Amino acid sequence: MTDADLPRAPNAFRLWREAQHTQSRTRLGGIYYLLAWLLVWGFSAAPGAHLLLGLGTTAFFSLILILRWLHRLPAGHAESDLRRWLDLQAWLVCGNALGWGLVQAWTLQTIDFAPSQSIAAISTIAISAAMAFTFSMDRSRGALAILLLYLPGLAVLLPDAAAHLGELATLALYLSYLLLAQSRSHREYCNTLDLELQLLEQRERMEALGHTDGLTQLGNRHRFNSLFPALLANALRHGSPLSLVLLDIDFFKKVNDEYGHAVGDECLRAFAERMCRAFRRDSDALLRLGGEEFGVLMPDTPLEQARQLAESFRAELAASGFSCQQQWMPLTASLGVGTYDPLRGGSAEALYKRVDDALYRAKEAGRDRLVLAQPEG
Repeated sequence: MTDADLPRAPNAFRLWREAQHTQSRTRLGGIYYLLAWLLVWGFSAAPGAHLLLGLGTTAFFSLILILRWLHRLPAGHAESDLRRWLDLQAWLVCGNALGWGLVQAWTLQTIDFAPSQSIAAISTIAISAAMAFTFSMDRSRGALAILLLYLPGLAVLLPDAAAHLGELATLALYLSYLLLAQSRSHREYCNTLDLELQLLEQRERMEALGHTDGLTQLGNRHRFNSLFPALLANALRHGSPLSLVLLDIDFFKKVNDEYGHAVGDECLRAFAERMCRAFRRDSDALLRLGGEEFGVLMPDTPLEQARQLAESFRAELAASGFSCQQQWMPLTASLGVGTYDPLRGGSAEALYKRVDDALYRAKEAGRDRLVLAQPEG
């Protein structure tokens, strides 16, 4: 998955990353519950005497293992799907934990399992320690899983607390340590996630700067070169028109020569602001192609609609002019407009040349006018 495929909203990104980490960190856990049970059962005093219990518990841990393996992440980034996946995964992890907690409790009160009590205890310690440090994505569910591992065994020892005081004290102390460690692991996980999100946001800002004209805040030529072919391919795929408007400020060199480059920059910014007001649809891509030349890519826009919008912009610009430093000056533009017809085909380069030729004819004919591009031959 590339950065472009990642969810952009912070909450959605956190949820998606939590689901990713939950899957990768809990994927193998079910195997060790099953293996630990087989060791506990196999090294008990009389495995055959508890055949039904052994096979039933083996089937239980095997079923949870299979369910955890089959529980795949949803394909998209929908928050509802991710939350549902995380909820079910938490149920499976906690079900495993509760199952092992009951196994631990059974070994403590069954004479035949006395030889394997140490195996069960070591397994409980190992599983809970792994839980504290690997299941750090969700603090409350991680803590619940650890408690489910320990509480059944503690409940068995409590009625005869005097005889098991040392064991109870050790288990309680270690349980408190695990809960503290799990809480700390969760904080570290959140800090790492925050850092990852900040780095992603910084990368996006840098990429945006690389595609944005610093003066007008419109897309730059690099943005145009990457976006134009993609939009044309999309138009061909969906059989929809793509219109291109090229705009050139008339006599802009005269503005720079007579009033200075500071006024020229103000003129460019004002021109870009007028474009944003005229071409304000979300689908329109407004760009500064270089110097005083601008462009508008208009997906799903037929030629006549593009012509009307462009002509309205030209007329309003000519009527209002440009005011800077309490001085009014005329401001006009020449425009070329053309449309890609998916039925006729053609390339992005061919469409650009047709519209650029139309822009050239508009300037040759006296400027402050709009000329339509010749249709694709």
